[in-house]
Amino acid sequence: MRLWSCALGATALLLLGANPAPTDRFDTVVLDAGHGGEDYGARGGAGLLEKDLVLDITRALAKRLRAEGVEVVLTRADDTYVSLEKRTEIANRAGGDLFVSIHANASRAREARGIETYFLSLEASDDSARQLAQRENLAFRAVDHDARGSADPLLDVLGDLIATEHMVESDEFARLAESALSDPKGVRSRGVKQAPFVVLMGVQMPASLVEIGFITNSREEKTLSSKQRREEITNALARAILKFARRYDARRGVDPKHSVAAGGGG
Repeated sequence: MRLWSCALGATALLLLGANPAPTDRFDTVVLDAGHGGEDYGARGGAGLLEKDLVLDITRALAKRLRAEGVEVVLTRADDTYVSLEKRTEIANRAGGDLFVSIHANASRAREARGIETYFLSLEASDDSARQLAQRENLAFRAVDHDARGSADPLLDVLGDLIATEHMVESDEFARLAESALSDPKGVRSRGVKQAPFVVLMGVQMPASLVEIGFITNSREEKTLSSKQRREEITNALARAILKFARRYDARRGVDPKHSVAAGGGG
């Protein structure tokens, strides 16, 4: 009886000229502004704080994507500290189709500059990636005194992400973001890398971490402080997300006219 009712309902929709809504299209992105509150993140020589920089860009990116019809969920919308567990909870509860964590880089080598994008791996792709993941992971530990689990977060929250399609799509988005962010003349790309970032573990969707520049490089800090460069970063990430959305929908057989990113993103 239930099957007959469902069939009748579908027939009625067709007779009325209505198409059933696609069940697995890209419609929600989770944006994660790194650090926050008492966790300042990296600090530039002129005083620029990572937590403020990435929050500003994340808010602007959310506004840009919402204008394109994408539903955006923020792990933090103001200057507050959000624990790793809470960030993961927010993302998974939202049922996001993509998780993007936005950060600014730091290095003892003051000449280090450029953008990097990451997706999850148990093994870091190089020593600098390993050190960066270690620094970001320790930031959570230092502030979140109530964090649960063993001393090794990899053993606690890795789950089955490595063995799923999310790894392939995480790699894909990281490459789209790297290409878009390094498009302006003079912006150095340091490539797409892999590292065991705790913030990317446990989220049940494709996930990538983006380092938008080195806040410890005096020239890059000055550039990142400018409205122009922040707008460039915002627009680049929006293009990458919308392009990923179109590919995501195409793989799942979603009619282009149902795609939230139809015609958007350049």
